[in-house]
Amino acid sequence: MFTSLGCFADVACPRGKECTLLKCLFLHSDDSSETKAQDLIPTDNAPSAKRLKQEAKTGDSSDTHKEPRDMVNLASKLPTPNRPATVHESPGVQSAVQKSAQPDISSQTGPSKPAEPEPKKPKDKPEVTQLPPRQGPKEALNPRMLKSAPAAHTTRTAILKKLHASITSLNEKLLKEKSRTNHCFVLTSDEIITMALDEEEKCARENPGVYGNVIKLRIVKLTKMDIESWVKEVMAHLNGRYYKINPIGKPSSGPTPIETGLTLTQEIAFLPKLLTTLTGLEAHGYVTKAPTQTEIEAAQKGVDESRGWEKCDRCSQRFQVFPGRRDDGTLTTGGSCTYHVGRAVHPRGKKTDHVTGSAQPYFPCCNQSIGASTGCTNASTHVFKVSEVKRLASTLQFKTTAPQPDKGPLEPVAIDCEMGYTTQGMELIRLTAVSWPAGRDLLDVLVRPMGEVLDFNTRFSGVSSQDFASAKPYHAAARNPVPSLDGESKTNLPLQLVQSPAEARELLLNLLQPETPLIGHAIDNDLNVCRLIHPAVIDTVLLYPHPRGLPLRHSLKSLVQKHLGREIQVGQNGHDSKEDSMATGDLVACEKLRV
Repeated sequence: MFTSLGCFADVACPRGKECTLLKCLFLHSDDSSETKAQDLIPTDNAPSAKRLKQEAKTGDSSDTHKEPRDMVNLASKLPTPNRPATVHESPGVQSAVQKSAQPDISSQTGPSKPAEPEPKKPKDKPEVTQLPPRQGPKEALNPRMLKSAPAAHTTRTAILKKLHASITSLNEKLLKEKSRTNHCFVLTSDEIITMALDEEEKCARENPGVYGNVIKLRIVKLTKMDIESWVKEVMAHLNGRYYKINPIGKPSSGPTPIETGLTLTQEIAFLPKLLTTLTGLEAHGYVTKAPTQTEIEAAQKGVDESRGWEKCDRCSQRFQVFPGRRDDGTLTTGGSCTYHVGRAVHPRGKKTDHVTGSAQPYFPCCNQSIGASTGCTNASTHVFKVSEVKRLASTLQFKTTAPQPDKGPLEPVAIDCEMGYTTQGMELIRLTAVSWPAGRDLLDVLVRPMGEVLDFNTRFSGVSSQDFASAKPYHAAARNPVPSLDGESKTNLPLQLVQSPAEARELLLNLLQPETPLIGHAIDNDLNVCRLIHPAVIDTVLLYPHPRGLPLRHSLKSLVQKHLGREIQVGQNGHDSKEDSMATGDLVACEKLRV
């Protein structure tokens, strides 16, 4: 026979334990070729290979140290010394654990004793529900194919082998640990390969420009990692790949009040120093003057001549919209809309781009590069957004805050608006206002839009058709309480509904004087959707400007995380305008501390 070159040394043998070759070309993790040769030659003192095979199938009933294999991040499922494990155990690790806990069968002298039958469980004790075994793929230690590889295949293979060796070393240390509490996280050989491939592929996709440096730092970190940290790494890997369990977030404790050291009167007196002048920012969406009637008529004429043709705000496809419905009952043409939820991210350039190549832009919603697919989300209809001020005024004219001498000075107000797509563009569907800095509830209503609803945009607005169906007509005397940020005390009372954006705007104007500070994040969007011009505005976008200036803006979520140290907009049901308005007010209070 020709000499083996070791090409299949890392590939598991197809026949497994049934292989009878003395020098097999494939990998045998449990048995070596010498052991096979001894098994094939029966002796007087050693049991035959057939008996060994039969005993391996039946197992030793005296073994009470079997460790559970399939674990999830649930404390109730973890085995303890007083609680036997009932979770199914993978064959590879079962044999490894048994070898470390049982004496070698081949070293025994004399005939082997037959296995004792297992005692029957009493019928009155219910069995514990077992977790399903992990169904992991069987892959070779070969880098996965990528559309744009960050390095040559030979380089990736060499790095992958080092990463695999580091993971194997940690896995062996965990297996040799005296305490068997964490033995449920011991990986099989196939699972180690899968974990190494996942680590290498993730680094190649997310950091293609500095792939070599990042993956080497990862290997160094694994080399110096202790057992406790490794157990957490394995737990996260198992939960993400096999059980699809998202990490458990920290319980929400509500916003922490910001202490400025000032009295309420002093805080309100200081606030006018933070007012933003909107004059000169008209090109970025801020409206300081209502359009004239001539401008409105020109905009309306253009809409009539276009015959309802619009550009989709999500997929950029041209389609036709029919306000009031067409004769056949349809609202739009163009069929369904396929799009990406998030905007494309363009990674910043690095000094090594001339050598490694620049990173490709990608969509954060699905991590696909631009051009790889048309979209990852499908909607039933196309939608559009109107940004031109003259056309906005053609549906509802802008109104400037008027004085209310009988009310005197009013407390500052923080607002947030939620919008949905209709046949008139993007319209107001929820309006929330809270007092500042106390955060007292002033207004929180649903708003019936002027056009027919195409999409409530629930992913971002948090408003659904069920909310409108359960809403009650607005009555100022019986205004329902606004749900609090505390999950335990959050009420499920339906919001009240006003019949038009104009009515919602009047409710907001009742809370304002021309000199009343109005606080918001990207407040130009909120004011424009309300068709409101207010002279005293504090915009957190302008308080915390982007380093490259407008039109680039920081998101409210990133500002709150950076300056307030808390997380918002973490739910799967969209934004909460109450939460956003409170966070915006806290950012203003934080800015006062900086000043």
